[in-house]
Amino acid sequence: MTKIYVLRIGHRPGRDKRITTHVFLVARAFGAHGFILGDTIDEKIAETYRKITDRWGGRRFFFTMGVSSRKTVENWKRDGGVVVHLTMYGIHIDDVINEIRGLGKDILVVVGAEKVPRFFYENADYNIAIGHQPHSEVAALAIFLDRFYQGKELYLTYPDAKILIIPSAKGKKVITVANKEKADKDHCRQGTNRDGC
Repeated sequence: MTKIYVLRIGHRPGRDKRITTHVFLVARAFGAHGFILGDTIDEKIAETYRKITDRWGGRRFFFTMGVSSRKTVENWKRDGGVVVHLTMYGIHIDDVINEIRGLGKDILVVVGAEKVPRFFYENADYNIAIGHQPHSEVAALAIFLDRFYQGKELYLTYPDAKILIIPSAKGKKVITVANKEKADKDHCRQGTNRDGC
């Protein structure tokens, strides 16, 4: 199974913490296997990682920061992985997504913040555009992952989650896993939840 990791480059702690946090949240929620914050350490991002994975699951979701972005790309390619750089200057996603999916290789998705150095354009196996207009790197990552997984990632839940959302047309229904397990057992005893019994 192909594994996808997201490398965030160019993060500026004083300016980009919300955007980088959202890049991490999208990576985790949309099916990536890990998040790498290159070249810098930002404890606020690490704190968000700990809080989210503790409550919503995904403790096995890989997270690291402070590693060299360039060496990460070089090592990824050396080990046989594919490097995908998301940029509005690249090839349209619809023209290459099937090819990338068909490779069956692990993917490193590079998401930039400030001006991206030429190194990443030149060393990416694919420079991919999610449209050719200025837009958010958060949106670009979400669309890339959605196109890669063909919508299946939208049903993702983590087995170690402490809380779950129950889809509802109105209102908010959030339950703890312990309460869900108890409710399922009660329904089984009453014969009202035959599928889960």
